[in-house]
Amino acid sequence: MNDRYERVDVPTGGEPVAVSDADANELDVPDDPIVPIIHGDGTGAEVGPAAQRVLDEAAEASGREIHWMRVYAGESARERYGANLPDETVTALEEFRVGIKGPLTTPVGAGFRSLNVALRTRLDLYANVRPATYLDGVPSPRRDPGELDVVVFRENTEDVYAGVEWEAGTEEAERVREFVEDEMGEEGLLHDGPAGFGVKPISEFGTKRLVREAIDYALDRDRDLVTLVHKGNIMKFTEGGFRDWGYEVAEDEYGEEVITEDTLWEVRDGEVPDDAVVVNDRIADNMLQQLLTRTDEYDVLAMPNLNGDYLSDAAAAQTGSLGISPGINVGDGRALAEPVHGSAPRYAGQDKVNPTAMIRSGALLFEYLGWDDAADAVDTALRAQIESGRVTYDIERNLDGGERLGTSEFATEVAERIAARSST
Repeated sequence: MNDRYERVDVPTGGEPVAVSDADANELDVPDDPIVPIIHGDGTGAEVGPAAQRVLDEAAEASGREIHWMRVYAGESARERYGANLPDETVTALEEFRVGIKGPLTTPVGAGFRSLNVALRTRLDLYANVRPATYLDGVPSPRRDPGELDVVVFRENTEDVYAGVEWEAGTEEAERVREFVEDEMGEEGLLHDGPAGFGVKPISEFGTKRLVREAIDYALDRDRDLVTLVHKGNIMKFTEGGFRDWGYEVAEDEYGEEVITEDTLWEVRDGEVPDDAVVVNDRIADNMLQQLLTRTDEYDVLAMPNLNGDYLSDAAAAQTGSLGISPGINVGDGRALAEPVHGSAPRYAGQDKVNPTAMIRSGALLFEYLGWDDAADAVDTALRAQIESGRVTYDIERNLDGGERLGTSEFATEVAERIAARSST
């Protein structure tokens, strides 16, 4: 293995996660899996090890052991190897199928392309799954934050995040202008002078596999509603296509397990199966306000990439902090967990930032592996820790009578709670 992975830290033991020969989405998970981890940029150097400490304890409490494989991307990769994303990192994530990463910095307007997007694209992690649930004790801008319990399924490989664009003033941008005006007959729609151009691809294939993932999640987790969020009233052939293809999945592939809003009125009272999922749709801007005004009416939300970026952060804000918001990127038989927040470089090296989002992202990875008991142990310990008032600065500064802990101290206390509970 060492010959193939010169630019990663290879563990001495453990077994890889594999997939079933019969089903590429069915995992064969050993009790001692090898799990690649990217600590990340900025504060990732602190939240990464902190998360490992908690996840190790939860795995051990459930009779398992994680063999961490340190892989590199971003600043740490540039410092060590002179590359933003070494091939060995991608190869390891491909071969071992699951992993977790901290935040990676993406420059605005110039520099290299987003490493987060590059990893999702190269690994074909097409569903970015972001739960937004409230943890008691976290100060929130809402009076009733406990009403929020939604899971956002954000398409991860298409839309404007596909990265197909041309800079204003370049020959390529002028060729796009000429094509739009002369060949496609859209003359007079574009302003004079330099203009940047981008392409927004939304495909039937990409849409259907994302919506399928959202519906399957709702069925597996006993959630009642999947809402397709789009701007199809304006972008009729991209986001409108997302809506139409989403309904096609619901209507053509699930039988009586799924009922669409369009046909709900045809079903008489008492005839809706208890375990059925309803699929409806909402316009994206309307959904943003409904998330505030009708919070408890929504459950699982499926949407194109850019809508998902906006809406998942808006939902996370209602829980009180991006610092507690987890995420996981899922493909066919492959997953990479990651926190929602950025790298916060101005706080790097201060041992002060909240590691909760990365810890909870690890819990999502546990759920993906089928380790629900380990995920529950993490959730229970985190909730108890936050309710105790012994928390990191981002929460403590808004509490009366709270006690401030550093990143590592917070993680240590959460891990100790897991150990204490498992020994009783």
